[in-house]
Amino acid sequence: MKNKKGKVEINNRTAITADLNGFCVYSKEHDFIEVTEWTNGDGFDVLISSHNDKSFSLTRGQFDAIKTLVKKLNKL
Repeated sequence: MKNKKGKVEINNRTAITADLNGFCVYSKEHDFIEVTEWTNGDGFDVLISSHNDKSFSLTRGQFDAIKTLVKKLNKL
């Protein structure tokens, strides 16, 4: 689709949301986390909605590194 300002793309992105109460003892009512896969599949956008909202992006490699490090920490 094209308009006067340039090309416009419409994409479907896969996202998943969870209530934080089941995961975090510090969460309050209505706190949630949402993870959305990038359109190109190379990473994720993460939104943590709580008393001080946080939003960040990770490539798949960065995500894999975090998973690996957390597993190693849990073994200590």
